[in-house]
Amino acid sequence: MRLSEFWELMDHIFGEAYSRTLARELALDDLDSRTAAKSLEDGIDPRDVWHAICNQMQVPVQRRDGGDRERIVPPPRY
Repeated sequence: MRLSEFWELMDHIFGEAYSRTLARELALDDLDSRTAAKSLEDGIDPRDVWHAICNQMQVPVQRRDGGDRERIVPPPRY
C-alpha cells in the first residue's frame, strides 16, 4: 500500500479532519503504543499502520477497502 492510499482510506473511513487527529493522537496497541504518524515516520509500512488503526477502531474487515470493491487492501502481516 502506498502512503497516498493510506491517507485516502483514512479520509474516507474517518473523515478528513478526524483522520489527521487519529493519526497524531491515537496510540496503537498493535504498534507498541506508537501513533500512526510516528509509525509512518519510523518507516512502518502504511498497510501495517492501516490495519493497526482498523483493529483499534474496530473497523470491520469488509469496510477496510473504503467501500471500493476494486481496491485491493493487502492483508495484515501480523
